[in-house]
Amino acid sequence: MAQKDFVPYGSDVSAGSYECVDCGRGYSNQSKTSMPPCPNLDRLPHTLMGWRILTGQGDAVGDPYPE
Repeated sequence: MAQKDFVPYGSDVSAGSYECVDCGRGYSNQSKTSMPPCPNLDRLPHTLMGWRILTGQGDAVGDPYPE
């Protein structure tokens, strides 16, 4: 299975660096059970509502949004 390069808000992810696909804001984290929405969501238009995976494994094994 190919690794995804985009995860929607709410996805379970492994530790790594991420970038908002809508505005480019960076975000680094440890493993999360639910990725938060971008902090710029209220100030700028966000149509894709997700994070681009820059480093790390991206989706966790138990991701609630497979494929």
